[in-house]
Amino acid sequence: MTSVGKQFPNLAVDAMNEMGDTFKLNVLDEAKKNGKKVLLFWYPKDFTFVCPTELHAFQAAMSEFEKRNTLVIGASCDTPEVHFAWLNTPKDNGGIEGVTYPILADTNRNLANRLGILDVTNERYDEETGVLTVDGDNVTYRATYLIDEEGTVFHEGVNHMPVGRNVKEFLRLIDAYAHVQKNGEVCPANWEEGKDAMNANRDGVASYLASN
Repeated sequence: MTSVGKQFPNLAVDAMNEMGDTFKLNVLDEAKKNGKKVLLFWYPKDFTFVCPTELHAFQAAMSEFEKRNTLVIGASCDTPEVHFAWLNTPKDNGGIEGVTYPILADTNRNLANRLGILDVTNERYDEETGVLTVDGDNVTYRATYLIDEEGTVFHEGVNHMPVGRNVKEFLRLIDAYAHVQKNGEVCPANWEEGKDAMNANRDGVASYLASN
C-alpha cells in the first residue's frame, strides 16, 4: 500500500549522528515540530557498494536541501554501532566519513515493516516445527520518502538494490511541491523551478499546452 497522501508513521527509531550519539528519532515529529519538509532515504546495508555513493551524494547537496527548508535523514537496518564505524571510515576506503545528517538504525525493522520496503519474499511456515522461513536478505530496498511540514507523504519511490538514486530529482520534486503549496498551481511534466505551471482546470491545461 502506498504512503502517498497519508501521514508518515508515528514511530520513534534509534538513530546515530556523526558524533557517535545514539538517540530516538521520530520522522513525523521532526517534520511537524520543526515546520520543515523531510527527505528520508533508505539503503540496504552499511559497508556495501552503491550505498556510500548515495550517502555522499545527499551530503554534497545538503546546502540545497537547507535552502528548501528540508531535513535529510538516512536509514537502514544496521545497528547504531555499525553506523558509527562506517561514519569513521574514510571516503577513500569505502566509508562515509563527513556525513553529518542522522541515520536511522531500524534494527528491529519496525518502521521498515510498517512501510513494506523489506527484501523478504516467499514466506513459508512449517507447521511441524512452527518455524517461519523467508527468502531475501531482510534488508530494505532503496526507498525514498518526501514528507511535508504537516507530516504528509507527498512522494514515495523504491529502487531495486543495484540502482542508485538521482539526488537532483528529489530537489526538483521538493521545488514542485513547494510551488503547489505557495501558488495553488499544478506542475506539469518535466517542470523545473522558473518554468510555467498551470491552473488545475480545463482552461489552464489548454493554455499551457498551447504555449508549450
